[in-house]
Amino acid sequence: MVEKKSWYVYLLECSDGSYYTGITNNLDKRMKMHASGKGSKYVRARGFVGLIASLSCKDKSEAMKTEYRIKQLNKKEKLEFFYNQNKN
Repeated sequence: MVEKKSWYVYLLECSDGSYYTGITNNLDKRMKMHASGKGSKYVRARGFVGLIASLSCKDKSEAMKTEYRIKQLNKKEKLEFFYNQNKN
């Protein structure tokens, strides 16, 4: 039987105060990549501060859909989204 990997949507802060939303199936590895400047062009250009929040999803499709929804939100709404999800 093949082990199913968990997928995560995450929100991180950049040095310029902006937020970056992404997905991964290995949160620790992805944060190390962002910290080393190899995670994404956006974070590499603005500098990595740290992980703000993450949310576990049932599969990659759900993670991608959730990421898209989050990217449509403003900065305050992004924080509220993760806060409300983690309360449940």
